[in-house]
Amino acid sequence: METSELVFVDLETTGGVAQRDRITEIAVIRTSQGQEVSRWSSLVNPQQPLTPFIQRLTGLTDEMLANAPTFDEIADEVERQLADAVFVAHNARFDYGFLKNEFRRIERSWHARNLCTVKLSRAMYPEHRKHGLDQLITRHDLSCSARHRAMGDAAATLMFYQHLLNEFGTERVTEQIAKLILRPTIPPNLPSDVLDSLPTSPGVYRFWGEQGALLYVGKSINIYQRVTSHFQDDHRLHKSQQLSLQVFDIDYSQTAGDLGAQLLELQQIKTLKPIHNRRSRAAKELKTIRLKQNEHGYLCASIEHHIDMADLAAHYGLFKTKKEAEKALNGLIKSYQLCPSLCGLEQTQGACFKAQLGQCKGACEQKEQALAYNTRVTLAMQGLKLKSWPWEGPIGIREHDSFSDIRQFHVIWQWCHLITLNDEQEFYDWLPEQAPEPSFDRDCYQLLQRYLFGGKSKPDVVVLPNWSVT
Repeated sequence: METSELVFVDLETTGGVAQRDRITEIAVIRTSQGQEVSRWSSLVNPQQPLTPFIQRLTGLTDEMLANAPTFDEIADEVERQLADAVFVAHNARFDYGFLKNEFRRIERSWHARNLCTVKLSRAMYPEHRKHGLDQLITRHDLSCSARHRAMGDAAATLMFYQHLLNEFGTERVTEQIAKLILRPTIPPNLPSDVLDSLPTSPGVYRFWGEQGALLYVGKSINIYQRVTSHFQDDHRLHKSQQLSLQVFDIDYSQTAGDLGAQLLELQQIKTLKPIHNRRSRAAKELKTIRLKQNEHGYLCASIEHHIDMADLAAHYGLFKTKKEAEKALNGLIKSYQLCPSLCGLEQTQGACFKAQLGQCKGACEQKEQALAYNTRVTLAMQGLKLKSWPWEGPIGIREHDSFSDIRQFHVIWQWCHLITLNDEQEFYDWLPEQAPEPSFDRDCYQLLQRYLFGGKSKPDVVVLPNWSVT
């Protein structure tokens, strides 16, 4: 893949939301075979005032921009400067997204292969945790004549690239860049401009086939990147190739973050039943395991289909079928020498079959003490035990994507996703008569477990007033 022509780009803007804010300065440095060939920059009249924060950060003022050209006046020159080259920027999503929106405002389509030097730094220096431009300048002893000005930051990004060439060599750096900018193969039945219209923000995407058949629903924190990845692999993977041949259209729904994307994906897979989605389809009736003591004081397991959401800690495991639950029990019986009869898998009077083989310690005949057997059962079941809802009432989880300025407020109760609203105030306008009855779902339970308690970042949780929804 040809990557010899690169344009290093940096923008200054009135804020961080591409749909609302505007470009105030643009700088482009073109290189060929690693050598600089030209520089170009321009101030841009954003047609909106700068905030005091932006003025302090960049040193730009409204007066400096008042007589600068507007973007539509320099759009031809911008496109010429960026033509026939890989678009390179530090946090490319930001700069690339702003340029796409500026071109969209003047009803022009623009697209380029783009390379994010944050991702390039992570690939080349995986031992480091932070890859911001300030960290790269300090770590690699780069110079920056004017931080937070377009040409200064573009030049620092170019210096980082040249540093990589010196340290790792042209061949290795070029190979890594080729991996990061691998061009997708456009499906033969898909209009060429569809991929260009996809946002680089979080959300759900849908592949549609001929005559409106829904083929596939997926989610990502970067819709454009994830969709194109399907078609980058289509020549190697049979499933991807078959899907690519069937796609006639793609649409999407943007969300405020990863949680919103995952919740919407789950909901749409279960309700719309896309042809190629299998894993997350709703089970007709979940099965679970419960324990209770028999008349001799031994804990007995039974497979049940009723799940008491108010007492989830009394349930062990969530299974789509009875066979799946029986398989789990058989594994525990073997690992912990439990009794198949007391686990409900044998209907026998007296000794079970494994007791006759010496593989059961005789709880079925009361030969093993109940306390010893029950301790082993409790230990065996611990990994399957469900977690009770830890709050007294519902919670809201806030998400905000600063790039698209989308905000969402997800209302959760007893591990069930009730509704997604725009903000917390909508919740108070909405409850309680509109509250749907909670419907327990295994995938949603596992998703919320991971999101609330399994991640590195702390979710923005709001404890909401308790109210009955059943």
